[in-house]
This record gives sequence, C-alpha cells and structure tokens, in this order.
Amino acid sequence: MTGREALENTGDGERGAGEARHVPVMLDRCLDLLAPALERPQAVVVDCTLGLGGHSEALLRRFPEARLVALDRDKEALRLSGERLAPFGERATLVHAVYDELPDVLDRLGLPRVQGVLFDLGVSSMQLDEADRGFAYAQDAPLDMRMDQTTGVSAAEVLNTYPPGDLVRILRTYGEEKQAKRIVAAVVREREKEPFTRSARLVELIRDALPQAAKRTGGNPAKRTFQALRIEVNGELAVLERAIPAAVRALDVGGRIAVLSYHSLEDRLVKQVFAAGAATTAPPGLPVVPERYQPRLKLLTRGAELPTEEEIAENRRAAPARLRGAQRIREHLE
Repeated sequence: MTGREALENTGDGERGAGEARHVPVMLDRCLDLLAPALERPQAVVVDCTLGLGGHSEALLRRFPEARLVALDRDKEALRLSGERLAPFGERATLVHAVYDELPDVLDRLGLPRVQGVLFDLGVSSMQLDEADRGFAYAQDAPLDMRMDQTTGVSAAEVLNTYPPGDLVRILRTYGEEKQAKRIVAAVVREREKEPFTRSARLVELIRDALPQAAKRTGGNPAKRTFQALRIEVNGELAVLERAIPAAVRALDVGGRIAVLSYHSLEDRLVKQVFAAGAATTAPPGLPVVPERYQPRLKLLTRGAELPTEEEIAENRRAAPARLRGAQRIREHLE
C-alpha cells in the first residue's frame, strides 16, 4: 500500500501531535522534469491526481506565470486542497473528475493543449489516514476503499458478492498474490457465515489462511489483497490505460509529462505507453523513415527513477515510488 503524499512519522510509526506533515513524493525531481515546459509564457499544467495539493502548490509557487488545472475523484481531497490553494486565486482550477476524463475537462475549459502533466498514482495519505475509508490494513475500518465515495461498489461488496474465480483473478492480477486460492477459499467459507464489513476481520482471515513461509516475507501479509481490492473497486488500471495516452495526446509539442507509480502494474503501463511513443512505427527495411513514422516522444528518464535514500528515510511511503518522464517532440501521436 502506498501514499501519494508521503506522511512523515515519528519513530514508532505513529503520527505525533503537531509532528506530521504531508510531503509530496520526489517533489524536486518532478518539478525539474517539468520545468523547461512550464517556464514558457502562459503555460498550463495539469495535476491529474490532486490529493492534498502538495505537488500543485509547489508547481504554482515555482512557476508563477503558469496556470494549474487539478483533478481528483475524491470530493474531500478537493475541499482540503481547495483551501490550501485558495491564495493562488484564478490560477488554480480544481475539477471533480477521474483522470481518464482529462480530454473532456480540457475541452470544457477551452484548453486544446497543455504544456505539462503530472500523475502521482496510488492512494493518497489522506485516504490512508482516515480510518473510515478502509484503505489501510493496519487499522480496523469499514471495508470501503472507494476514492469517490459517491459512486461505485465498495470492497465489502466485492468480497461478499463476486464469484470465487473472479476473486482469485483479482488477487493474482492486481495484488500479485501467490496464495490467492487459499485466501479466496477462506473468504468464501466465512462470507457464507456472515458478510464481510470491516478490515480487521479480513486481515485476520488472511493471516490464518497463509502458510507460515508466506507470512515471513514481504511485510504485512494482507497488503497484496488490500492493493488488489482497491484497484478493483476504483478501476485503477483500466482508468490508467486510458488516461496516460490521453494525457500524452493533450501535450503541446515541447510539453512534458511526469508519472509517479507505486507498484509494478502501474509502472508497466506507463513504460509501455512511453516506449511506444518513443519508437519509430515505420515498417522494417525503409531506406528513409517518413515524418509520420518518426518517434513522437523523447524519454526524459533512464528507466524508472527511484527516490533517494534520504527521502525514503524521511518519508516511508515514498519507498515504492517509480518516476518516469517524457517530452512530446512531434505532432500527430495517433
């Protein structure tokens, strides 16, 4: 489980009174990647995952001429970040939307192209730290996990109603859980006795279902199942598959995109879109490659960049972060 804005903790892993502060992950590197595009006059940057507004605030401060469009599906995140960004006035436009809705949002705002796009994927610290959201396996809470609590099915509904085969597929595909069959068999037995409603019961079931060897590796044994349920509930990978190509298409020539991922499934999708854009599409054997087959993107990172040891020490939730960047260098990405 990951946090978009990493939370600085006291040494015992709990927030101390007045000691916690939200620190955006890999902030300086994200700003540096986007800077050449956002230093243009009247640049527009889109923060597709607003969260608590840490990255957005830094973008507005560092690029005082830029306009920000920020999206989030979580209304509570929009409320809190709206207070944070209020001093910037009309420079910041906040929109309740999922990030694959980016083309529609830009169309409504009359912005055919933008100069920068930032994605900070995963679940935000606010969602992790509000017990009633059910994202965190370390505290008992209702099994909700919806980033937008006004729509969709909850994690409890998934556990209680999905056929066993679908649950196994979800845990294997989205959680990379090797013990998916064991866990699902236990879930099916228990849900027949009483429907699942809270996270602590699920965590206990997972601990009991796993063999001892599986419990000794990889941290909390429930984390992969919770990740899988969260991805299913919010349709995260399907949304991301649409959102990254849409964001690349929205970039002006010279525009830049930076994407922070927190697990291999997200990072793989981003890598594939960037790699395809940076490759020639010409049939093999052409003596001269026509313009329409030339690469449309230039990669700005060598593979995925990782947070520094210092940042991980300061922000434990930054540890899984993977950053990739690209620049649009030609028109006609389709």
